[in-house]
Amino acid sequence: MPRDALQTTSRQSQAREAKALAVAKAKAIAPDLVARIGSTPKTTFRGDPDIFGRLVEDHDRHRALLAMIEETQGDSDDRRALFEELTRELKAHAAAEEQALWSSVLRDPETTDFARHAIAEHKEIDDLLADLAARDMGSSGWLQRFAALKAEYLHHIREEEQEQFVAAEEHLSSTDLRHMRRVFEQRKKAEKAAAQIEKKIRLKD
Repeated sequence: MPRDALQTTSRQSQAREAKALAVAKAKAIAPDLVARIGSTPKTTFRGDPDIFGRLVEDHDRHRALLAMIEETQGDSDDRRALFEELTRELKAHAAAEEQALWSSVLRDPETTDFARHAIAEHKEIDDLLADLAARDMGSSGWLQRFAALKAEYLHHIREEEQEQFVAAEEHLSSTDLRHMRRVFEQRKKAEKAAAQIEKKIRLKD
């Protein structure tokens, strides 16, 4: 097999393994529920050893948590456990991503807009999480509101993977990328341990 074909096969295998690992981490919260994330938007970063590969790994974990929550019924233990895990994950991921990646990208005039857009969407998602936490999980409207959060978040990470990460990578060195991953790992662990479940009804739809 030609060398290029071998490299492509290896990259595809790494991407599949990274996705499977991310889903398995989500499944550990509620092993009896399925995680139907299906196909995901095309990205060259899945399985990479740098910051972008690490961020996509988290994204796949979040996709699985979102899918599993949709499988729950009413105000159940599984729904509560999964929603709490999702909230802590998204809060920690956003804070660590902003420190490790976007704080540097903001300093480059050519990528400032991408960074600002991503950070603004983090705030929007945080508001949606607080609104859901403040509402009755057993109510008929809870899953409808949850569906809005899911759509918003999937849109956000698709933009990151297909546009914002691509633009940012062009302005970062391999040393930058490795350093950013280390910062992300350290920051996320601390942020997740300290994350609080906020409850605040959102007044606008």
